[in-house]
Amino acid sequence: MAPSEEGDSLQLDSDIFLEQLAAFHQQRGTTLETAPRVNNKSIDLQKLYQVVAEFGGYDQVSRAKLEWRKVGQTFGLGSTNAAAYAFALKTVYYKNLAAFEIKDRFKREPPPKEILEDITARGGDLLTRTVQNYSQPSIEDAEPSGDDEVTTPNAGDKMDIDEPGSGTGRSTRGLRQAPPQRILFQPDLSSSRQTRNASAHGSSPQPTTAPSAAYNGISLPHSISSYEPRPPFPLTLRGVTTPANNSTRFNQQVNQQHIGSKRKVKNVTEPGSGFDGPNIYVRTLQALKSGIPGEIRYALHHLVKISHERGDKFRFEAFPGLAEALIEYIMGITSEYYAIDWRVTYMEDVSSDNVLDAINGTPQLAEKMQRAKRIDFVDELWDPESVIHFENVMQAGLATRNLLHMEENSQYLVRETNLARDMLTIILNLPHDPRLTELRHYMWDIAECLVPYWAMPNPPSSDPLYQLLLKEIHESPDRGAIVTCLRTLCRISMNLTVNNNIVGVPPPTISKIVNWCLLQDEELVGAALDFLYQYTASPTNVAVLLYNHKSRECPLPPLLSRMCSLLRYGETEIQTKVVLQNAVPEIPAENIPNIPAELLQRLLQMDEPERSNVWLKCVFEEHKDSEITQIALWHAYQARFLQHSNPAAPNATGLLPAAEFIKNVSLIFESATAQVVNGVQNKFIIKGIRPRRHPTDPRHHIYLRCMWKPPGHTNPCNEYLPHADALKHHLWQTHCGLKFKEGSTTHYSADDTQTPNPKIDCHWNGTCHRLSKGIPKLAPTIYNL
Repeated sequence: MAPSEEGDSLQLDSDIFLEQLAAFHQQRGTTLETAPRVNNKSIDLQKLYQVVAEFGGYDQVSRAKLEWRKVGQTFGLGSTNAAAYAFALKTVYYKNLAAFEIKDRFKREPPPKEILEDITARGGDLLTRTVQNYSQPSIEDAEPSGDDEVTTPNAGDKMDIDEPGSGTGRSTRGLRQAPPQRILFQPDLSSSRQTRNASAHGSSPQPTTAPSAAYNGISLPHSISSYEPRPPFPLTLRGVTTPANNSTRFNQQVNQQHIGSKRKVKNVTEPGSGFDGPNIYVRTLQALKSGIPGEIRYALHHLVKISHERGDKFRFEAFPGLAEALIEYIMGITSEYYAIDWRVTYMEDVSSDNVLDAINGTPQLAEKMQRAKRIDFVDELWDPESVIHFENVMQAGLATRNLLHMEENSQYLVRETNLARDMLTIILNLPHDPRLTELRHYMWDIAECLVPYWAMPNPPSSDPLYQLLLKEIHESPDRGAIVTCLRTLCRISMNLTVNNNIVGVPPPTISKIVNWCLLQDEELVGAALDFLYQYTASPTNVAVLLYNHKSRECPLPPLLSRMCSLLRYGETEIQTKVVLQNAVPEIPAENIPNIPAELLQRLLQMDEPERSNVWLKCVFEEHKDSEITQIALWHAYQARFLQHSNPAAPNATGLLPAAEFIKNVSLIFESATAQVVNGVQNKFIIKGIRPRRHPTDPRHHIYLRCMWKPPGHTNPCNEYLPHADALKHHLWQTHCGLKFKEGSTTHYSADDTQTPNPKIDCHWNGTCHRLSKGIPKLAPTIYNL
């Protein structure tokens, strides 16, 4: 059966393939053999998976004859005993890759492990195997061969029957051997005890009559019917040479054995002659412990590479002693600055200044370093051995730092030893040498990984590492070290049930942390806020903050203002549109609007066709569903400009011809087209434009329309004014009969001087309202009307 689609795992990287395969077996509850071996050769699981896929899959290879031997030839398993190697290779695929193939290539659920991985690899048909249709083969049916073909024996074929007592354990390929008839057991009472050798070949009770030559009607070969057991062999006894019975001979034999042990033993695989040796992980561990400079450099180089590429899979627990060896080597840098050589002990005796207690931690370690003799050296003048030692320590620190980012490694180091805490105390108390800056950063990163699993003493201010963290925050000019130390303080005992009480922080340090919150540095501000969050969790610390605020050592108002502004950090603006009512379509204008007088004067100063083009843009707009007749458009153009186009008048400009004017309409408005509507009488129209409700000026500013409609008038004033001030002066002067006072442009007076405060009615848009306040002293706004 061909798969529905090719498996994606055939093109994956080897590491990614093994990760997916391991995850599959973990989910399935089976065990994955990551490095299987057949005929003392390592089998690459991904290559085996690809080769079997090229042959058609497990079922296809198992169904065809001798296919597993062909698969074995791709791995160079050899031709000798090929059947056994083929079956071993088939078993490797069956246990590790068969279920994965069904899931990956055929996109189907594999059979349960009880009928797949937990039983023998004989046979195929895994795709159709279920609990209901599968019966486990019997012992006679199981055969250790990669070739599972089963054929019906012919009548002339001989049966392949093992000789009795041969011990080969191989079952026959043909018909089963007829069992002997049941005969009652008759013990032999001739001897009270038999020797071990004799019992192996001894004479067991034999049947007095020969077994039947036929069983179930099937004739058996003559070799079976004439079977007789082997005769017993006599036991040969030899004396044993001992110092009691023959001391001279015994000493000679011992000397010969001693000399023979020094001779080269044949048929032993030596390194470099086919034996792969230990893997890279064991090699680096042993090289680091060897003390040989070349081996140490080799080990540290590969540990840095492993920690960078596979740090998420390298566990200290799988290689006991590796973490301790790395830490001891890092602490060896102390000998470059102090006359002290650390010695690690797992006993209770720490009386000497150079002894480190790996179990309980070394007390007063900083005082021991201060008592040690300082080595004076000239800057930048280190001997070559010291330079190599310094580089090796840097690589050891980097590898340890990378490996401790895995939580399992951090937990293991805290659980098994206290050397890491002593290492941090020693390295961070070394002199401030610029060459140690990178190593100090590694130590801060290591401390950040380990402190979540450390329980600090009560009070924590008595812990030397805690004091080093506070000192670094207060005195260090290094921003990276400050950020790491702040995060480390916040993570103390984070994964434990005990509370993390940050106490004993000096007020100047708190003041610095508060000031850092005011900076535009996201990482530093985040670390400072995390610290203040942990610090203010204690009521005692809050009281300290308030007290220092009163003494002006730690001003709180800037911090509170900054924290309020940070509440809006990362905010996103969300606009929500609320439809109060459905949009009402605009009522189109019935007539072509008139243009104000000031706009008309500006148009008269232009020449054609510019004048007609500007006029069209001021009084018309595009609308795809509207139309206007060409004759109505031409008449509106004539009515507006014909009286001003008298040839006898000075500076007069003639009108455009009708054809040219209609053509310009299509050029000015993109959606406007001249069309002919057929009917009883053809109608010539312009499709795509309509009159504006209010005219605009050449800059598209809309004119304001006067809607004053006195009683008895059918239409409003319809005068267009350019802006609101012009409209209100038009209302007061034209419709209300008011005039400016002499010498004033803001105060009005009534025409009727006999009435000191006349009442004025407002007839805007056909309504009638009385302005009770009479004549305004200042020019009113539109809203006063």
